[in-house]
Amino acid sequence: MNATTDTSKPAARRSRSRRDRPSYGDTVSAHAPLTTRRIPAYTMLNDAALARIEDQADWILSKIGVEFRSDHEALELFAASGARVNGERVRFEPGHVRALCNTAPSEFTLHSRDPTRTVTLGGENIVLMPGYGSPFVTDLTNGRRYATLEDFRNFVKLTYSSPALHHSGGTIVEPTDIPVNKRHLDMVLAHLTLSTKPFMGSVTAPDRALDSIEMARLVFGRDFMERNAVMQANINVNSPLVFDDTMSSALHIYAKANQCVCVSPAIFAGAMGPLSPAAVAAQTLAEAMVGIALVQLVRPGCPVVMGSFHTSMNLRTGALTFGSAEANIVTMALSQLGRRLGVPVRSGGGHITASNAPDGQAMQDSTGAMWSTLLSGAHQVWHAAGWLEGGLVMSYEKFIMDVDHCGAMLKLLQGFDVDDEAFGRDAYLETGPGENFLSTSHTLRHYRLANFEPQIPDAGPFETWTENGALTSDQRATVRWRQMLDDYQQPEMNPGTKVALEDFVSERKARMPDEWY
Repeated sequence: MNATTDTSKPAARRSRSRRDRPSYGDTVSAHAPLTTRRIPAYTMLNDAALARIEDQADWILSKIGVEFRSDHEALELFAASGARVNGERVRFEPGHVRALCNTAPSEFTLHSRDPTRTVTLGGENIVLMPGYGSPFVTDLTNGRRYATLEDFRNFVKLTYSSPALHHSGGTIVEPTDIPVNKRHLDMVLAHLTLSTKPFMGSVTAPDRALDSIEMARLVFGRDFMERNAVMQANINVNSPLVFDDTMSSALHIYAKANQCVCVSPAIFAGAMGPLSPAAVAAQTLAEAMVGIALVQLVRPGCPVVMGSFHTSMNLRTGALTFGSAEANIVTMALSQLGRRLGVPVRSGGGHITASNAPDGQAMQDSTGAMWSTLLSGAHQVWHAAGWLEGGLVMSYEKFIMDVDHCGAMLKLLQGFDVDDEAFGRDAYLETGPGENFLSTSHTLRHYRLANFEPQIPDAGPFETWTENGALTSDQRATVRWRQMLDDYQQPEMNPGTKVALEDFVSERKARMPDEWY
């Protein structure tokens, strides 16, 4: 493996049986690699509007500041850089934080142990990953229940088997049958052995962050990880304007190890900040820039991602809403602001919804959020598959429905060609007015790859659908996820490496008493 980090700055309808259909991998990977966009990101705000948002972020950092609680190293680093430190509060002169972010790479490689799964963040690249952090799972057969380690492993397998997802994720679900202080070991082990896609490590305690990095080093080697990123950390800002000691400690650990740090403010408009989209965008930018600046002070050039997790609220009831128009336009603005900052952007969107079932509301919310996310030019999309109930639940059925939609959206981002072959003039010469084109040479050359073919929608006639049991989309998704798990094949790993990982997990668990809270 070679280091590739770039620290520069940018600028006729008929039915057929499902047995006759190509596998999902065939229909998606036939267009591979679908990891770059060919249509430009949408520019919602002009330069003057973006500058005003940036000025507001500077005002927040200068007048209000950000607290780093119990992080003396951060306070010392910021003081040495010229910031004004008063107790745990840090304030910055306008432009100071942005200048500290200048050493962050605008584009970098996130390596996989299988080079064909390696991804690039930044530029025109796009990386999709599953949902994150749900304590519950649901499926049509077993209903809603607490997630287990088996569920976690299932979702790692499903993600690995889904070409439209490029990243294994992190805490896809919380394996609640494993003690809190030990479950990170099982989760990282699953990512490293059941998948070869890039993954996220634990951040919920300093020792868990260190364990995650040590396990990755057993696979990739310490020297390689000194030069290259193979994993990510999600550092949630305790919005408004606080980095707590848990998140701050994890930030230091991953940055010192040269592993990607994603800084993700979490602003629910009207609760963690003012309710207007402009204010949410400015506060998100302020909080994210400070986290990125700290990463660069710890280790200049360490890869980072500017993240966000924002949403609006029902201001009559206080309930969170997802996929709302207000949140979606903030998503678009943040991608523009991230490009101006010169770092890759993690969208706060994806297939997110507050719905309690994989129903029409869920797919409407999800489609709105995903559409704005992909048009915005975001580089990494979290929660791209499975999310229900505002993130409390990972749904097996919605995971499959979302993955289908991911494939379609990735195809959309490719645009289309306008070369001689695309116009198919030979097809016109083979046939004539009033005749069909199904048997022309042009059609036969391209029919396998011409269209993205989703696996869940049923486009056959009503009579055939009825004869086949009148299955709804979620029922067809049940069949699909079960088949994917049956078909799953674990990727190969050096036996010695696997034994070393398993021994590490066993030894670490043996030294710790179980903690369930």
